[in-house]
Amino acid sequence: MPSAPKTSAQATTGKDAPSFEEALQKLESIVDAMEGGDLPLDTLLARFEEGVKLVKVCQSRLGEAELKIQK
Repeated sequence: MPSAPKTSAQATTGKDAPSFEEALQKLESIVDAMEGGDLPLDTLLARFEEGVKLVKVCQSRLGEAELKIQK
């Protein structure tokens, strides 16, 4: 029986997702590029969507770390 499809949050926090540090670094570079004001709207939207995914990765990694600390 096939497994259920992953949600976007599960897909971004899987084993192939970047580490917390990598995701944070990519997120910072996206913010810098967006703040520059030189990107067209299409690119801004794509970067925003990528940033949202990276935020989910960071939140997931922090949640995992918090659970380990609590144990």
